[in-house]
Amino acid sequence: MLRFGVLAFALALTGCAENGGEAAAETAAQAAALEVEYFRSESTAGRNLPFSDAVRVGRMLYVSGQIGTDSTGALVTGGIGPETRQTMENIRAELERHGLTMDNVVKCLAMVADISEWGAMNEVYRTYFTKNLPSRSAFGANGLALGARIELECWAVFP
Repeated sequence: MLRFGVLAFALALTGCAENGGEAAAETAAQAAALEVEYFRSESTAGRNLPFSDAVRVGRMLYVSGQIGTDSTGALVTGGIGPETRQTMENIRAELERHGLTMDNVVKCLAMVADISEWGAMNEVYRTYFTKNLPSRSAFGANGLALGARIELECWAVFP
């Protein structure tokens, strides 16, 4: 995990120099909300992949696109249904690492290798959101990593 608080510190100092006590406290609180943390799992770092598993900005957690790979890194077999289920489990696991659940997800972006499988993907996807449905965008893609049928990224909010 990398943490960048330089902007927060600079904003807090600016607030202290320019404002009275209450304004400085408010500025410091706003600066803390802008703190950015980058999270990389041992698996991602060990394979030298060029992205973070998740990034936290204030109360938002941005989960990188997930595909239907198992613990060995192999894509599960069986097509869009099993791949979507594994993708959703991978997202759930990443959220849980940060103390969140699927109920904290507010936005998803689905990339489907064959848009005609959109309905079959939705059948599995909707079973993971029992309380609220996040906003979502979806599009057909021409080629996903490892030949996946689905890639899904999600944004979640901390309470």
